[in-house]
Amino acid sequence: MDRRRSIHHHIISYLFPSSSSILFLCISFLVSLLFTTTTNALVRLPENTTVPAIIVFGDSIVDAGNNDDLITEARCNYPPYGIDFDGRVPTGRFSNGKVPTDILAEELGIKPTIPAYRDPNLREEDLLTGVTFASGGAGYVPLTTQIAGGIPLSQQVKFFEEYIEKLNGMVGEERTTFIIKNSLFVIICGSNDIANNFFSLPTTQLHYNVASFTALMADNARSFATTLYQYGARRILMFGAPPIGCVPSQRTVAGGPTRDCVVRFNDACKLFNAKLSANIDGLSRTLHDTTLIYIDIYDPLLDLIINPQQYGFKVSNLGCCGTGLIEVTALCNNYTAAVCPVRSDYVFWDSFHPTETAYRNIVAKLLQRYLNRFF
Repeated sequence: MDRRRSIHHHIISYLFPSSSSILFLCISFLVSLLFTTTTNALVRLPENTTVPAIIVFGDSIVDAGNNDDLITEARCNYPPYGIDFDGRVPTGRFSNGKVPTDILAEELGIKPTIPAYRDPNLREEDLLTGVTFASGGAGYVPLTTQIAGGIPLSQQVKFFEEYIEKLNGMVGEERTTFIIKNSLFVIICGSNDIANNFFSLPTTQLHYNVASFTALMADNARSFATTLYQYGARRILMFGAPPIGCVPSQRTVAGGPTRDCVVRFNDACKLFNAKLSANIDGLSRTLHDTTLIYIDIYDPLLDLIINPQQYGFKVSNLGCCGTGLIEVTALCNNYTAAVCPVRSDYVFWDSFHPTETAYRNIVAKLLQRYLNRFF
C-alpha cells in the first residue's frame, strides 16, 4: 500500500509541479522511470516509435493465471506447470515457462512478463505496461467458453473497461488515450472452438458444417477487433489458429493407431484462418489510422512439428509431461505424471501447449516476418 501511495504521489507531483526547479527535475525523473521500460529491447523498433504496453485477449496460449480461482478444468496453477518459470512458480501459465506474449514483451523491451489482470498480486504500475485478460478454454463462439468454464471474450472486454478506468485514475485521460492508441493488442483464440466445440459436440454439427462454423468464428473475431478499435486500439494483431490436428492430444484421440496428424482438424483450422485473414484485411481497409494485421501461427508451428531437428528439438509428437499422449491441465500433475528432464528437447510441454523454447522460436519467426508491419 505504501508503494502504491508513493506512485500516486509521484504522478500527482508530475501533473502539478512545484515551483522548485530541483524538486521538479527529481519528480520528472521518477515519473519517467515509471513510464519507461525495465527490460532491454532485443529487437530494434523504428525511430520515434513507442510501444507503452501489450494488452492481451484470448485463450490458454496467452493466459497467465486469470483462471486460477475459477472452478474449471482449464487452469494450471500447480506443479509441474511453471517448472522453468522464474522461481519455478506455477502462475497459471499453460506451459513450463513463459508464454508468447511474455516473450514478445521481453523482445520489445517492455517488461519481462505480461501478468494476468485478475492476479491478486498485480501491482498498480503493471497496468501501465500491459496485462492479459486471456482465459484458458475461451473461444470466439460463446458456447466454447461455457463448456470449459473460462472467461468469455465479452467478460474479458468488461475487464478491459475496468482497466481503462483504472488507467484514467492513475495518469489521466490524455495519457490513457496515448497508452491505448500506441500499445500492441494481441488476440489469440480459436483453437478451443475447433477442438473442443465443433469436433467434440455432435449437437454443434447438427447446426453447422465446418464451413458455416468457421465463418461464425471469423465473423465473431472481426466483431471483436471492431470493439477494440472503438475503445481506441490502433495496433491490433489477430492470430490465426495453429495446426490443432498435430498437437499430441488430438493425434492420440483422433489420429488412429499411428497417431498421425488429424487432417480434418487441420483443414478446419486452415479454413478458419483463410476467412479470418479475409475479414481482417477487409476491416483494415475500412478503419482509419489503424494497424490491423492477421498473424499466421499455423505454418511456423507446423514447421517445428514436421522438422523438429532443424530447430534443435528431438520430440514433436508427444508432450514433455507424463506419457505425452493425453496429459494436459489436471492430468499433468506432480503425483501421476513425471516430467521429461530436458524440456528444450520437446516442442510440446503438455499434450496441447508448446514449451517455452518452442514459443521463443515461433515469436522470433513472427517478429522477423511481421515487425515492420506493426508500426
